[in-house]
Amino acid sequence: MTAPPRLFDRALLRARRRRAMAMGAETFLLDRVAQELADRLQTVTRRFQLALDLATPGESLRRALAGGGQVRSIIACEPFADLRSSMAGLRVVADEEALPFANETFDLVASALALQWVNDLPGTLAQIRRTLKPDGLLLAALPGGDTLNELRQCLAVAEDEIEGGASPRVAPFVEVRALGSLLQRAGFALPVTDVDRLTVRYAGLADLIRDLRRMGATNALIERRRTPLKRTTLARAEALYAERFADPDGRLRATFDVLWISGWAPHGSQQKPLRPGSAKMRLAEALGTRERSAGEKAGPRRDS
Repeated sequence: MTAPPRLFDRALLRARRRRAMAMGAETFLLDRVAQELADRLQTVTRRFQLALDLATPGESLRRALAGGGQVRSIIACEPFADLRSSMAGLRVVADEEALPFANETFDLVASALALQWVNDLPGTLAQIRRTLKPDGLLLAALPGGDTLNELRQCLAVAEDEIEGGASPRVAPFVEVRALGSLLQRAGFALPVTDVDRLTVRYAGLADLIRDLRRMGATNALIERRRTPLKRTTLARAEALYAERFADPDGRLRATFDVLWISGWAPHGSQQKPLRPGSAKMRLAEALGTRERSAGEKAGPRRDS
């Protein structure tokens, strides 16, 4: 079996997360997504005895889940120990690419803005599926689609112009169309995916980059260029950004596409599609029209 390609430097990612906490983490996007996840969970009319918060940075998701009243106990799986965490509850230091939990442990696995960094997303989804009890739920959000597309375009053009070639500066993001297939491949029932687009405005490119650093979300690609951007390249990127993606007041737009995924561990009580030929009414009858054989041509329409 061929191993999946390694896109991300996981050790560097952990170091960037630590740096973000030391700087003072920027959580506006995470707080919004965590609350939206808790709100979406409210549409599920059941309680969850044991939930796993999978690799979500900080405490935003655990606070949102605890405040919703649907989850009795939450275990946090973290890529490194955050000794400053003040929330009660069990915390496990583990990599989300190698979950240490037994089969059928959790009623709910939730994750916010973390799964975009795994090298093997299909394998991680399969592990999540393994840890869920029958009829257990996965509910997660991750950046994808056109996230930071403006920044990606401007950096690539500026670097090509100034330094004679572009290098990957913004991580590739999964498309929402692919996520449904990945959930099915991992064995989830009733998979659902959708996307929520958020546009954030900044006074300048430096403010956007500062936020990304304080999110722990700067470049962790293995194939990244090891030398920092030249000042002239960064200045050219900002000029391009202002030309292409500025509002009339001069503020720069940054797109964040939040992809939502949900799926259930299979269980006999779940709704299933009807077997072919089991319908009790013919389609023509339901539509109020006359059924024709495959070779029969439709005649001219006659209005009554």
